[in-house]
Amino acid sequence: MNGIMNADAQKRAAAARAVEFVRPGMRLGLGTGSTAQHFVDLLAERVRAGLDVVGVPTSEATRTQAARLGIKLTTLDDTPELDLTVDGADEIAPDLTLIKGGGGALLREKIVASASAKMIVVADQSKLVPVLGRFPLPVEIAPFGALATRRAVEAATAAAGCPGPALPRLGKHGHPLVTDGGHWLLDAQLQHIADPKALAERLSAIPGVMEHGLFIGLAWTAIVAGPDGVRLIERT
Repeated sequence: MNGIMNADAQKRAAAARAVEFVRPGMRLGLGTGSTAQHFVDLLAERVRAGLDVVGVPTSEATRTQAARLGIKLTTLDDTPELDLTVDGADEIAPDLTLIKGGGGALLREKIVASASAKMIVVADQSKLVPVLGRFPLPVEIAPFGALATRRAVEAATAAAGCPGPALPRLGKHGHPLVTDGGHWLLDAQLQHIADPKALAERLSAIPGVMEHGLFIGLAWTAIVAGPDGVRLIERT
């Protein structure tokens, strides 16, 4: 139990450090997942104390949380340019390339991060890896023609030098999990992605692929918490 509490405390410590980057008047992208939840909680404390910011949530879960806590929300249609997005990650490579989408919100997460001047990723140190790929790579696909798309995804990963099965993510009662955008998810079991950029290009070229969980060139700073405290990793 102590280990679980410890990891959660690390996530909260990383989120607390990220809140320090928030300035009055900022337009913020609000991430999804356990570490991002802590950020939204801590941001709401500052909002109740008088901080004036507006947020764009990356998922319905984050929207519900932020609204309940009294954070003023907007949409990218009304506020197309954001100052800062704070979000978690499933894996963080040394150059701050990320795997995201374990929570199923990768499409909205990437749209929001891309609309932001800066992205900060918050995580506990277990998310730091020398090479991406041990965490299954989420790929969001259209339900139409799903089997053909799945085969194309597996061919693309093989051609990029990291072959592996792309398994449908299932929800309740064994049915495909449906994302907030109405799509399905594949989880590509690749183990070792030597060239994330080449793989990203191949996946993006597949017609049935809505988005993939490789976040390249988006994160500027990683705030990583471990038992010994919090450290910042800047993208060079």
